[in-house]
Amino acid sequence: MQRRSQTAVLAAASLLLAAGCSSGGAQPHSGGSSSAPAKSPGASAGAPSPSATPSSTAPPAKGSVKVTGTLTTGLKSPWGVAVLPGGDLLVASRDTGKIVRVAADCGKTTELGSVPGVDPGGEGGLLGIAVSSTFGADHQVYAYFTTASDNRIARMIYDEKRPPGNQLGAPDTIFKGIPKGQIHNGGRIAFGPDKMLYAGTGETGDTGLAQDKNSPAGKILRMTPDGEPAHGNPEADSVVYDYGHRNVQGLAWDSDKRLWASEFGQDTWDELNLIEPGKNYGWPKVEGKAKDTAAGAGFVDPVEQWKPADASPSGIAYAKGSIWMASLRGERLWRIALDGTKPVAAPQAFLKGTYGRLRTVVAADDGALWLVTSNTDGRGEPRKGDDRILRLEVS
Repeated sequence: MQRRSQTAVLAAASLLLAAGCSSGGAQPHSGGSSSAPAKSPGASAGAPSPSATPSSTAPPAKGSVKVTGTLTTGLKSPWGVAVLPGGDLLVASRDTGKIVRVAADCGKTTELGSVPGVDPGGEGGLLGIAVSSTFGADHQVYAYFTTASDNRIARMIYDEKRPPGNQLGAPDTIFKGIPKGQIHNGGRIAFGPDKMLYAGTGETGDTGLAQDKNSPAGKILRMTPDGEPAHGNPEADSVVYDYGHRNVQGLAWDSDKRLWASEFGQDTWDELNLIEPGKNYGWPKVEGKAKDTAAGAGFVDPVEQWKPADASPSGIAYAKGSIWMASLRGERLWRIALDGTKPVAAPQAFLKGTYGRLRTVVAADDGALWLVTSNTDGRGEPRKGDDRILRLEVS
């Protein structure tokens, strides 16, 4: 009876989302970038730096999640999601290389086009996407994708005046040579509050690359919109922002412009990390919090850690004073409530097993979340309507 009741509620909410869908894309639920909250301060000259200062209004230890509607269904292997000015979503399909636009008021889906040269083998394909921080002027969409030879980042002009399916211009590669592998290709990209482009990469299964500062693999990269090393990086001639990562899959900034990242562990611990420029996050020498002799080796411990069966984290977002983390193998949404850089309480899990694997979560300007499932990627068990985007009210 409870499952039937939930289904009825979701169906009614979906109808409400569909009501009044406009071709112009007017959104009652105005979306915002998961990488830069709407109320964040302006851009800084250099990289944002963490601070342990607690906030004056820490969130409660216990939060809540309410699914208020299904925005759209039938997506094929969705991975990256970016929010356009006005709230509509751009969604990248890992396996097909296509990008679609989803209207935030009703879920109407329009195909923009495909990114040429995408190789979807293994854990590669069309992964993260981001919208330029000056999109209103340049209409640039950025994509992180796997080719036959490497992982790279390119930008394309999105021309809404062209016919659907042909609205993306030719890709302009701004950064290439990120090692590729059957596994651990990273892939999340986002513009920070400093208007620089950040990219999370993986070490492709070659663990030594994570500690090699001359390789972009197993790192978080920070670059200008043109793909050049950004001012304020640890080394002036390098895009490497930090190192020692196994496979970074989520990036988000809190209201004080601190950068957080989620990371796949191997067999022991998955991680949520507070990112500081130039620091070493330990992989492959440490997985999770350092112990014994490794504890004094200068590695940065994660703020939180999980067993892979409970997490296997992908995208993260910041909303209502908490980091929200989508989990693949764990099939749940984690809430990590923060007072400054410190957790208020133990992580809280929601939606366990309800929608299967969860790939991406992004924040809307009104404090709601968009949550994207990942059951059609060959590793999940697709349900009728998968994959889908859900709207969540959270606290």
